[in-house]
Amino acid sequence: MTSPSERVSGKADVIVLAGGRVIDPSTGHDGEADVVLEGGKVTRVGRDAARGIEGAAVRRIDARGRWVVPGFIDLHVHFREPGQEYKEDIASGLRAAAAGGFTAVCAMPNTKPVNDNRAITEQMVARAKEAGGPRLFPFGAITLGSKGEQLTEMADMKDAGAVGVSDDGLCVMNAAVMRRALEYAATFDLLVSQHCEDHHLTAGAQMHEGAISTKLGLRGWPREAEDVIVARDLVLNQRAKARYHVAHVSTKGAVALIREAKARGQRVSCEVTPHHLLLTDHELLGYRTACKVNPPLREAEDVEAMVEALRDGTIDCVATDHAPHSSLEKDCELAAASPGMIGLETTIPLLLGLVHRGALSATRFVEALTSGPARVSGIRGGSLRVGERADVTVIDPETRWTVGRETLRSKSLNSPWLGKELRGACAMTIAAGEVVFER
Repeated sequence: MTSPSERVSGKADVIVLAGGRVIDPSTGHDGEADVVLEGGKVTRVGRDAARGIEGAAVRRIDARGRWVVPGFIDLHVHFREPGQEYKEDIASGLRAAAAGGFTAVCAMPNTKPVNDNRAITEQMVARAKEAGGPRLFPFGAITLGSKGEQLTEMADMKDAGAVGVSDDGLCVMNAAVMRRALEYAATFDLLVSQHCEDHHLTAGAQMHEGAISTKLGLRGWPREAEDVIVARDLVLNQRAKARYHVAHVSTKGAVALIREAKARGQRVSCEVTPHHLLLTDHELLGYRTACKVNPPLREAEDVEAMVEALRDGTIDCVATDHAPHSSLEKDCELAAASPGMIGLETTIPLLLGLVHRGALSATRFVEALTSGPARVSGIRGGSLRVGERADVTVIDPETRWTVGRETLRSKSLNSPWLGKELRGACAMTIAAGEVVFER
């Protein structure tokens, strides 16, 4: 079993990653090569790129047996600051991100208070710069207080550093408000990420509606609650032509709608979480609160549809929806438990499981965490092209480790994989030429 070290401070003038399997979907590269980083940039990539580079200011890293890929980008995390720092704060969240191989993350606005104005956006950006390591890009709220009524000053939040807008956790139910939001966001080329849930159909629901919810005697959450909002928003966006993004897609119907819309040339993208690619509602047997998430875990046919849609490119990227909660919110009866699970530090081994069993290619796995989210968000990164920012993730595909308090950097432990041994891990994370995590 291996365990992560603390963040490594300082940076070498030159970092040489020698002899690894370099996988960069943005350039089509997949093969043994050296990667040279100088001055916070990628300066050389190739089989003999490290030849002749010597000196005291050079750190040479033997990457044989490991994968060297662009730094991961996560479009969907919850760092709980401001307001609920006992669950997670920006500094601990960025440490968890680095330990998971992420060099850029997008923080959702459902903080306390809600990030619905320039001041909170600026505060989040400033706290991330103080913490160092991976970059943080906030999402501002679509509506004031995420109440679904009055639009926020999106331009102000964009100027302060917001990369998009979302009322994540709450769907914008009013079609007129959503239409105006799409039109307004299009003016500033802001990504609009929608939590697709018809709250009238999910009132009182605790899990997916199906045989398992009936067996457990719990109010069910139908697939249609997601599907109808996706369909509505696609219709609304035909005129607005905003950058519309479906957060944590989970149903076979929703991906079918998105696939059809893309075929018609509509401007739409979507993300899927690792847990919706791997787990079904059977995990709720025994009333396991660690597996209560929003949207809920679905059935096997939905999981199969998610994997196929990720494989064929209908789903643009993987996002963790990292949602830390303390034992106060999870060690209770299911109806009282808060939805969500942590995910930044387990993404690599979970998705590698799909690669190892042939359900996903190594290239598509890397693309879904690098150039895919970069393309959707407009964040610069996700590439090892010469001249690009030196954001690099080094993966050990074979190492085994156990998920636990001693191996996690998040403040919270709400993971269904707690205590389980996983195969594959982040070996090193480099952000702008600085080693910010090393296992």
